[in-house]
Amino acid sequence: QVQLVESGGGLVQAGGSLRLSCAASRSIFSINVMGWYRQAPGKQRELVASMAYGTTTNYGDSVKGRFTISRDMAKNTVYLQMNSLKPEDTAVYFCSCRLEDKIYWGQGTQVTVSS
Repeated sequence: QVQLVESGGGLVQAGGSLRLSCAASRSIFSINVMGWYRQAPGKQRELVASMAYGTTTNYGDSVKGRFTISRDMAKNTVYLQMNSLKPEDTAVYFCSCRLEDKIYWGQGTQVTVSS
C-alpha cells in the first residue's frame, strides 16, 4: 500500500506559476506509474501529466509546454511544475499512482487561477 499527500496548491494570478508536490509514504522506486489528474466543478477528472518507469512522460493537450512532471527519488516525491497558468487550469489536483495493479489517490489540492 501507499499513501499520497499533495501540497502546494493555492491562489495565483493568470500567467503565474505554482509547484505541486506529492509525497509518497514509501519508496517510489517500485512504483511504475505516477501522475497528476485534475477535476474542475461539473467536469470529469482528466489526466494532467504522468510519468512511467521514471522516464516516459505524458501530458494532457491543454497543458503541454506549460506543465512539467518530475520526481525526486530521495524524497519519494513527485512534482508538477505549472507555468503560464490560465483561469481554466482552476481545479482540484490529485496525485495518483499504480502499484501492484492497484490505483491509489491523494486527497487533492485546490488550485485557483484568477483572471
